[in-house]
Amino acid sequence: MNSNTLTNKNLHVILEENLKLANEINPQEIKVLVNEIKVAKRIFVMAAGRSGLALKMAAMRFMHLGYTVFIVGETNTPAILEGDLLLLASGSGTTSSVLSSAVKAKAQKATVIALTADAESKLAEVADHIIFIKAATKTDFGASVSEQYAGSLFEQFILFILESVFMSLWQESKLTKEDLWPKHANLE
Repeated sequence: MNSNTLTNKNLHVILEENLKLANEINPQEIKVLVNEIKVAKRIFVMAAGRSGLALKMAAMRFMHLGYTVFIVGETNTPAILEGDLLLLASGSGTTSSVLSSAVKAKAQKATVIALTADAESKLAEVADHIIFIKAATKTDFGASVSEQYAGSLFEQFILFILESVFMSLWQESKLTKEDLWPKHANLE
C-alpha cells in the first residue's frame, strides 16, 4: 500500500471514530456546558498535554465571542472566584494537576465541568458536571475503542465538542464573522 492510500485510509479511521463518538455523546451534557458558559462571570480552562492544547484552542474561540477567558498556569491568570467556570479535561480523570485545580476551584465556589473518558473517576466525582467521552485513554492499548495511538481520539474529540459549543454560542449571539474579526490576534 502506498503512502497516499495509507494516509487516506487513516484519515477515514480518524473521522469515523470521531463520528461514532459524536453519535454517542449525551446532548444534555453539552447543553449544560453551553448554559454554564453563558452565565459564567469568567471562564478558566485547564488540562495537561494535548488535551490542554485543545482547551487553549477553545479558549481563543470563546474570547472571540467576548467571553473573559483565562488559561490556568499562565502568569496573568487571576484567582478563580464564585461565579466563575473552570473547564477541565482529563481522559483518565486522575491527572494530579487537573484534579488539584478542580478541588481548589470548588473550594472557591466556582463551577467545575470536566471532559473525561472515565465517568467514575475522582475528577468526575469532584466536578459539578461532566461530559463523558467514550474514548480510549492514553493507557488503553487495546484497539477495541480506537485504532489510534494513546489518547488521540479523546484529545481530538475535545476539540470537536468545544468547536460545536463555540458554534452554538456564536449562532445564538447573532454576531457575524465581521463582528468577531476585531478580536482576532494581530500580534503574530
